Amino acid sequence: MTMQVGEAMSESVLTVGPGHTLREVATLMAARQIGSAVVHDPERPGPGIITERDIMLSLGAGESPDEELVETHMASDVIFAAPDWSLDEAADAMVLHGFRHLVVVSGGAVAGMLSMRDLVRCYVELAAEKANVGAAETASERER
Repeated sequence: MTMQVGEAMSESVLTVGPGHTLREVATLMAARQIGSAVVHDPERPGPGIITERDIMLSLGAGESPDEELVETHMASDVIFAAPDWSLDEAADAMVLHGFRHLVVVSGGAVAGMLSMRDLVRCYVELAAEKANVGAAETASERER
């Protein structure tokens, strides 16, 4: 069985603006226990993304999270996934481009966010289903 991005993604997406400080975004992300936020900037076409990695790199460089703004650290050259992509397509895009999060877009609007954690969870579920089917088939064969 193949699973699609639309089945695996989180539909609840944190959206922030480019003028938010890194501390504000980190606080919002921590409260939701998520690792990324979509950045909506009316001055730019399409959404951007800010991730926990972007915040960590800024802190590691000695920058102040109270002074640094999202617009300086966000990725604006985002590759988007579609809800009808397979999980394998999404995983390939993530590995190829070094992403841990993909913004999912449908009909020109943000539909959700897919994280590496979502991928792993779904692959584990699919493997468990496959193992259960295999075990059931083996038990059925023994009964014959």
